[in-house]
Amino acid sequence: MRPAINPRRDFKSLWRSVAIAAGIFLALATAVPAAPQQAETYDLLVVNGRLVDGTGNAWIYADVAIRGDRIARITPRGGLDGAAGGETIDATGMVVAPGFIDIQSHSRAQFLNGDGRVISKITQGITTEIMGEGTSNAPGADFRGPRAFDEWLAAMQEHGASPNFGSFIGGSSVRRWVMGDAQGAPNPEQLAQMRALVRDAMIDGAFGLATALVYPPGNFATTAELIAMADEMAPHGGVYISHLRSEADTFLEAIDEAIRIGREGGVAVEIFHLKAAGRRNWYKAELAIARIEAARAEGLDIQANMYPYTAGSTGLNACMPPWASADGKLFDNLTDPEMRATIRDEILNQKTVWENFCSLTGPDGVLILRLRKEENRQYAGMYLSDIATAMGKEWVDALIDLIVSEEGDPSTIYFMMSEENVALQLAQPWMKFGTDAGGADPTRSGALTHPRAYGTFPRILGKYVREERIMPLEEAIRKMTSAVANRLSIRDRGLLREGYFADLVLFNPATIGDLATYEQPHQVSLGVRWVLVNGTVVVREGEHTGALPGRIVRGPGYVPQ
Repeated sequence: MRPAINPRRDFKSLWRSVAIAAGIFLALATAVPAAPQQAETYDLLVVNGRLVDGTGNAWIYADVAIRGDRIARITPRGGLDGAAGGETIDATGMVVAPGFIDIQSHSRAQFLNGDGRVISKITQGITTEIMGEGTSNAPGADFRGPRAFDEWLAAMQEHGASPNFGSFIGGSSVRRWVMGDAQGAPNPEQLAQMRALVRDAMIDGAFGLATALVYPPGNFATTAELIAMADEMAPHGGVYISHLRSEADTFLEAIDEAIRIGREGGVAVEIFHLKAAGRRNWYKAELAIARIEAARAEGLDIQANMYPYTAGSTGLNACMPPWASADGKLFDNLTDPEMRATIRDEILNQKTVWENFCSLTGPDGVLILRLRKEENRQYAGMYLSDIATAMGKEWVDALIDLIVSEEGDPSTIYFMMSEENVALQLAQPWMKFGTDAGGADPTRSGALTHPRAYGTFPRILGKYVREERIMPLEEAIRKMTSAVANRLSIRDRGLLREGYFADLVLFNPATIGDLATYEQPHQVSLGVRWVLVNGTVVVREGEHTGALPGRIVRGPGYVPQ
């Protein structure tokens, strides 16, 4: 008699047989050596560094792989072991951060006519410079026409630069192109020309409109014309950025004007080098911060930037009333006895509203940096009060005679701010940083300059982060990198992120700091060991390599030709 069939038992037997067969197959398969996996290949590896990514997040240990001009991979430390690279940088003991972005640069001449290396900037870790405060080369004599701004940017790239670069269109350049140095409001035809210049520049990649309302002819601009130009750039994502009409006696009113321009023009507002200038105005720093916070609470996007020094720098002509420069007649007016007397009286007994730099500092707070004429060079590096004593004149007469003799605008430092306000402003979450300086070469620069040209970013990281702990390292780096990139809508820069351009700075957090002083400014900062721009090493072990890999960065309104 045949046994009864048990389907469940037979089904289990079948699967047991299949499992045994599969096991035998796998055993045979694993007995055959697998083909070795090919190692990933990169152009450059940065390993063992303390990575600060630019977001404000806490640092981590991580490795970075670069291929071409981009960050190809970021892994936890050791994650790139076995990867092949053309060069490996051991970043042990160093911070690895995104390259710093200087929101207020004056390196136009170096990028167009100099050697493009801007050593004083690159050795700070700056990998991108943004220009245009008040003036830009387009519109101008060398760059005119509907695509003039683009032609200027292209000319700088063709010349060669170590960092990346971009620019706002200068408000004074726009006004001068249309109206010269004339005072008064533009007529409808002139205003239409101004708007067209702004529109064309935005299409060429300008970041917005940058004004310098304390100097002529920018000082002659009306609020209404600035609102009209802001309105023109609004559809292109432009930012209105301004050296305010006053940083001193009418500081708060000047902030109100910037707020009005932003609100009525429909654009974001950025304030250049926020400061309360002159001892009598130092108390206004807290009020200015409150003004900005209130406007932000109401929904206006207004922010600011600064440099970490108690002295500013501009020309000696800043001690002249702006109306004296109208129509380009400053030197004619100063050499006319009657007009000279009127100007002299206005400097000493100010009757009109203007930023009187000599009044804010006093002659003992005015340091003359550079003088062209042989007979005047003995006074370079001296304070105006001491120059007056040497000349045997009252300081106001020494001031006027020096300007007339130079037939120009001698570079000058004005000591106007307080250290307490510098620290207060640095801590604000909407603050960013700019050097307000052009690049310099310590081996070629003989004349004095402001130490900010060499020390701005290392000074913040050394003095205010490491020593005084005004803010954490990660927050300072965010303000130096992604905060600016976000502000200006710069794509693929400002963060350490896969796919982003490989702009990196490697520095020693224990030693980074500034060496430049007012008396000896041509001193490269400490601590920055490596700088990469678009994947190319520009600073190697603290020394400039001579590489010029910088590229144009453009605003969001750019339309390629």
